[in-house]
Amino acid sequence: MHPNDPSLRSFVDVAKDSGFPIQNLPYGVFSTTSDSRPRVGVAIGDYVLDLAAVEEAGIIPRMSAQSVFRQPSLNALMASGGYSWSIARKHISAILRHDNAKLRDASALRNRALIQLDKVTMHLPVTVAGYTDFYSSREHATNVGTMFRGPENALNENWLWMPIGYNGRASTIIVSGSPVKRPKGQIKGPDFPKPMFMPSRRLDIELEMAAIVGANTPVGSSLTIDQAQYSIFGFSLLNDWSARDIQQWEYVPLGPFQGKAFATSIGAWVVTTEALEPFRVAGPKQEPAPLDYLTQTGAHNYDIQLEVELTPKGGKPTSISHSNFKHMYWSTAQQIAHHSSSGCAMRIGDVIGSGTISGSDKGSYGSLLELTWGGKEPITLADGAKRTFLEDGDTVSMRGFCQGEGYRIGLGEVTGEIVAAD
Repeated sequence: MHPNDPSLRSFVDVAKDSGFPIQNLPYGVFSTTSDSRPRVGVAIGDYVLDLAAVEEAGIIPRMSAQSVFRQPSLNALMASGGYSWSIARKHISAILRHDNAKLRDASALRNRALIQLDKVTMHLPVTVAGYTDFYSSREHATNVGTMFRGPENALNENWLWMPIGYNGRASTIIVSGSPVKRPKGQIKGPDFPKPMFMPSRRLDIELEMAAIVGANTPVGSSLTIDQAQYSIFGFSLLNDWSARDIQQWEYVPLGPFQGKAFATSIGAWVVTTEALEPFRVAGPKQEPAPLDYLTQTGAHNYDIQLEVELTPKGGKPTSISHSNFKHMYWSTAQQIAHHSSSGCAMRIGDVIGSGTISGSDKGSYGSLLELTWGGKEPITLADGAKRTFLEDGDTVSMRGFCQGEGYRIGLGEVTGEIVAAD
């Protein structure tokens, strides 16, 4: 059976509303109190399967001479190539099936290799080679452009011709659950005679997806749309935290810098493109038609339902946005094809940020900048508190899933708490 078959069942109990059924098997890097070495596992129900342990026991074959699972990141697995990704997933799926006794009946190994998720520490899943963030939601770009330039000039002329992006900082990509310190920077308020160096007062979120590149390309080469698609190992949730006041003062003429360089949170779980294959959908119609190197056929977007939740310190959580990855005007394959079109080399472990994911109505906007319309329309939280931008102690959690036939492919969550600047 194919690992995506909806009829598959695992011997591991998986709740009906779990995002981690046997059809998913997302990869992550974890450690435990009894073994502090970070290694690769997959999520199944409320457990993580230690792939290094089952590989060393001979339950699944080695993918290469050196273990790709006894590693502190997914980079070695990605370097084994797309064919190996598929073979590894088939072997892992097979040993977790309800009718396979290899692991199910090996009680000592099973008890050692299946670890409750609440008893593990999750780590950054990849060694990040580079980070590029795009600006590919037409709704988001239109909203932001309207705020700053008016509706008649909301989209710059180039926006409909190519995926707009900027190179971010790989060094400050952090795993979900890590605290986010409020950044300081130059801020020029409307009543300031000169800029001041101070903590950001307009700290924001950006609801995004991260594509993880799993293939190297040489300098001077470029990727077609299909090659770009096949280079994607998988996807994680991403929150590209943004200091809007720092960004507003610095971004002309070269674009985002310190307003975004301080932290980008990524989910601990990477869902493979193979697991997401049943949820590929066509994106919005692109007019004007893209240039030849960006022309795509078929379905290149993904139907991933997304939610943003904000919880003040000591308060109740409030769902503030529901969106969907399928809204993106420029697909991830187009982003990567454009990125490489100049001859820019792509590297295993590159993180490609989708850009803020916003839908057409206010409840689907992917940033506080949009949800509060530049701070003019505060949102009300469940306990009655108001927010325009983030306050110290606020925790933001983003979740995502695809709904299948009797099962759900979850991406887990990406979460972070704002702590005060020094």
